[in-house]
Amino acid sequence: MGTEARDTRADRTELRVLRRDEWNTWYDSLITAFGGLLESPEERELWSGLTEIDRSIGVWDGEACVGTAGAFGFRITVPGGASVPAAGVTMVSVAATHRRRGLLTSMMRRQLDDVRSWGEPLAVLTASEPAIYGRFGYGIATLRGSAEIDTARVRLTVPPGTDDVRLRYADPAAVRELCEAVYARRVAGRPGMLARRPGWENLLLLDPPSEREGSSPLQCVLAERDGEVVGYTRYFVKPEWDGSGPNGEVLLRDLEALDPAAYAALWRFLFDIDLTSKLSVRSRPVDDAWQHLVSDIRRCGLRQQDSLHVRLVDLGAALEARTYQTPVDVVFEVEDVFCPWNAGRWRLTGDAKGASCERTEDPADLALSVRELGAAYLGGFSLASLADAGRVRELRTGALAEASLAFGSTVAPWLPHGF
Repeated sequence: MGTEARDTRADRTELRVLRRDEWNTWYDSLITAFGGLLESPEERELWSGLTEIDRSIGVWDGEACVGTAGAFGFRITVPGGASVPAAGVTMVSVAATHRRRGLLTSMMRRQLDDVRSWGEPLAVLTASEPAIYGRFGYGIATLRGSAEIDTARVRLTVPPGTDDVRLRYADPAAVRELCEAVYARRVAGRPGMLARRPGWENLLLLDPPSEREGSSPLQCVLAERDGEVVGYTRYFVKPEWDGSGPNGEVLLRDLEALDPAAYAALWRFLFDIDLTSKLSVRSRPVDDAWQHLVSDIRRCGLRQQDSLHVRLVDLGAALEARTYQTPVDVVFEVEDVFCPWNAGRWRLTGDAKGASCERTEDPADLALSVRELGAAYLGGFSLASLADAGRVRELRTGALAEASLAFGSTVAPWLPHGF
């Protein structure tokens, strides 16, 4: 009887594409689902401008919005440096009053069908809870590194040329285009990075006074050589004092540089800011080079956390869009219950110059689900490690080592910011 009641109530809901005049109600529903904390007017205005209305959906129960989901039209770097279309899944919520009625599943079903119709081979997201999206075929593909560095005890050894880099303070808003030009030159070099479309540069400048919690306004320092901007960092300073004197904290927002000397100069600057003794790093590549510059890695409080989750929507097109470190010729037996058009056998042949992925009737070499292919897609997790966890089965001796090596990346994939 209870199940019948839930089904009856669920039948009253309507899932449809969002209209612009509904955005405020839709967004309020999202905020309520995430705890009801009021965001700043600046943040609300930013997300209102960035939301792609025709790629956003809502579930409505009468006049009430009880489910939300959106998708940004991104391009993401894959191994080999190509920029591949991807749907950036975002703003997913279900009202607490409407849980366990299949609303999330129905939104994921509609969304992945839409992504397929848009011709985007990938869907990507960051998850508030990592356990949610695996059942829809998303695999954790990148990690982000964080650190709490004791700058009073940890020193840096910098490469030659660091002292030739000129640093200067700049107003963050006034130099946004200069910083974006540096960022754009970095995008192709690391899988997982997003080619930022106009408007997205403002996300990194968001600095409402109500959310500073005792820290300074956002600050920016440029690195220059021969009159050219070769790097930048944006950060906050949180002054603190105790019985022994100043004990402030530097909070890093982002840092990009075009060469090792500029990179080291910016990190050295952050380490040496007066009246501070700690540098807090929240989201950096797990292989970030500062770890090779420090004198004592044990005093850096390293941690890792899941970041970008990847879902292959068009399996053949996705695997053809990237290149492979070593030659590979392997047949996958793929399970994909949620997007059955991907299920079956696929032959992948490729190398560092390109790849082909087509359906085949040949015997399978490896058996796995689309979730494992998503986890390995950017080169952050090896098929061999997934096999050790029982999530990939080798059906032809030697196929696992061949494919695992080919899928790797020379640098760790990394998502530079959320969405």
